[in-house]
Amino acid sequence: MKIVEVRLERLVVPAYSPPFRWRDGLPGSEPELVGGVLRILTDEGVEGIALTQRGVIVEDVLDRRLRDELVGADPLDREWLWHRVWEIDRLEELPVYALGLIDTALWDLAGKAFEVPTYKLLGGYRSAIPAYASTVTFASIEEYLDVADQCLELGYRAIKLHAWGDARRDAQLGEALRAHVGDDVDLMYDGSAGFDLADAVYLGRALGGAGYRWYEEPMREFSISAYQRLAERVDVPLLVGETSDGVHMNMADFIISGCATYVRTGTLYKGGFTGAMRIAHTADSFRLRAEVHGGGLANLHLCMAIPNTTYYESLVTSNPVAREPLVDSDGLVHAPTGPGIGFGEDELTPYA
Repeated sequence: MKIVEVRLERLVVPAYSPPFRWRDGLPGSEPELVGGVLRILTDEGVEGIALTQRGVIVEDVLDRRLRDELVGADPLDREWLWHRVWEIDRLEELPVYALGLIDTALWDLAGKAFEVPTYKLLGGYRSAIPAYASTVTFASIEEYLDVADQCLELGYRAIKLHAWGDARRDAQLGEALRAHVGDDVDLMYDGSAGFDLADAVYLGRALGGAGYRWYEEPMREFSISAYQRLAERVDVPLLVGETSDGVHMNMADFIISGCATYVRTGTLYKGGFTGAMRIAHTADSFRLRAEVHGGGLANLHLCMAIPNTTYYESLVTSNPVAREPLVDSDGLVHAPTGPGIGFGEDELTPYA
C-alpha cells in the first residue's frame, strides 16, 4: 500500500454560541474559523483523515514541506514518517498542533485498513472511562457553584476549574467549591500558565488544603526548575508538561526533576498518537499517571488505549450547562466501535 495523494480541504468552523472566555489576559473563544480536513489517500482506496481548526496554516506547511515526504510512502510506516515530521520541525518550528496531524491521520488509516477501531491497534485497555467537566471562566463564585451543581446532576464525575488568573480570588473559589460539593467529588484546577512562582505557591497551598486531585499548568512550562521549586513548597500534586514545545522529549526531564505526579499527554500537542503513547509509557515506567488533554474522538481513543489515565476531559462552555454528546448520563464515555477514529465534520469544534 502506498500514499498517492495528500490534501487539505478547507471547512468553516462555526464560532461557539454563546462565546466564552478564559482567564484574565487570554482571549476567549474565537469567531468563525477556516479549518480543514487533512486527507491521506492510498492506492488501495483506504483513506485516513485528521481535523484542524487552522486550515490556512496547515495547508501552507503541507504544500511547502510535508506532502513530498508522504506521497509514495507506505502509510503503515508511521514511526518513520513521525520522525520525518520531527526532522522538518527543526527548520519550520511547526505549530504544536500541526506536529501530530499527519500521525493522527495515519492511525485513522491503519484502523480502517485493518477494520478495527484505532484504540485496538494502539493496544486496547478499557471500554469506558469517566469524564470530568472542564469549565471555562465564569463571572463569579456563585455562578461556578451553580455550574458545578448542573455538571454533577448531568452525571459528570469530577470538575476542573479554569478560573480568573488571580491567585487570591482563585484560592477563594477553590475553597468555596470544595465546601460546596463535599469531600467525595474529585476537583482539579488549571492555571493556564497565569502565575509566577510566588502566586503559584500561594494558590497551590490553598488547593492542597482543599484536597484537589491536581494542580495543572500554573506557570509557563519552559522552566523545569520553577516547577521543582513549586513542588517543594506545596502539597497538591502537580500535573505538568501540557504545552512545552517538544514535550514528548522533555517530559522525562520533568519527571526526573521530581515535580510531576501527573503528566499531560494527548494527540493534539504531543505529536499525534505516536508522541502521546511515548509519554504515557514513559510516565507509566515511573508509576505516574498520564492524563489526556482535551476531548474529541482522537483523545477518546487514547483514553481507551492507555492504563495510566483517570478521566476523559469534557469542556463545559456555557451556563446553562450542555453535556458533551460523547458523555452519557452516568458520566461515562465509551469506546468507539467503528474502524479507524470515526471523525465527522461535527468533530471540528473540540480542536484547537
